[in-house]
Amino acid sequence: MRTRPPKQPRTHRPGRWGRRVKIALALVLIALIGWGVYLDQNLNRVAALPADGTAESSGTNWLIVGSDSRADLSAEDEERLGTGDAAGQRTDTIMLLHSGSSGSVLVSLPRDSYVPIPGHGSNKLNAAYAFGGAPLLISSVEAATGLHIDHYAEIGFGGFVDAVDAVGGVDLCVPKAIKDPKAALDIKAGCQELDGQTALGYVRTRATAGSDFDRVQRQREFLSALIAKATSVGTLVNPFRVVPLADAMTGLLTVDDNDHIWNVAQLGLAMRGVTNGGIATTAPVGSTPTIGGQSVVRWDKTRAGALFGSLQKDQTPAQSSLGP
Repeated sequence: MRTRPPKQPRTHRPGRWGRRVKIALALVLIALIGWGVYLDQNLNRVAALPADGTAESSGTNWLIVGSDSRADLSAEDEERLGTGDAAGQRTDTIMLLHSGSSGSVLVSLPRDSYVPIPGHGSNKLNAAYAFGGAPLLISSVEAATGLHIDHYAEIGFGGFVDAVDAVGGVDLCVPKAIKDPKAALDIKAGCQELDGQTALGYVRTRATAGSDFDRVQRQREFLSALIAKATSVGTLVNPFRVVPLADAMTGLLTVDDNDHIWNVAQLGLAMRGVTNGGIATTAPVGSTPTIGGQSVVRWDKTRAGALFGSLQKDQTPAQSSLGP
């Protein structure tokens, strides 16, 4: 009886698994690049940076604007979110984000700041946007601060809600309960998770003792918390969160026509720097007089000069120069 020769152990060709891994990594890299190109092409863009800007400064400066446009909201959304149906577009929030060798500094510029607006005399800062859109607003900020604005980001109502919901809500500690029917807000004091609708009401309401000054502080805190959550490992490794978040961000943001998705990533890193040891403050306030029948905010010239002078040189501002 013929016996079969013993089977020889199967040998693996050297490098086979190495090649498979390399192919898999290449496919993942191609997919990520393709996704990045898709997101970049879907960013909303506008010619924001003025062509005649002359301000010069070190470091990188973003102007972050919260727009109260209702253009993308249905009548049902306006009622649910408590935004009202005001026509047109105004700047509900204005922030300046500086990053560089001195770290990240986020400065809220009160929308009622009384500053020179090129070609329109002196007026509230948010009037610059109404008069001439993003370019005139940026020119006004550059004239008032002496800082060169390198990038622009505008955030709209609808995209804001989608972005918050995409990361599964944002955790914040609310110091006092706030009830404001105008902002569709009824929130209790304490640490809690805010969904998109509640978050929008929280950053919009002025129904607290400090009114606009309280609001700009809440806006800074919330934006920092949102960016921290969006760039956390738990979000970035979860495709069920990072994909809808990225899609929401392309609807949330309007950037300058020279900005790209990698600039948005740099914005996220700079905002994360504010959370991780950076500075968050308000332009120093000197007085709140009534001019032309309107209550306005005048900056403290000495402290504001020191604050923006430090940022112009990419230096850490002194504690005494911080607002309000």
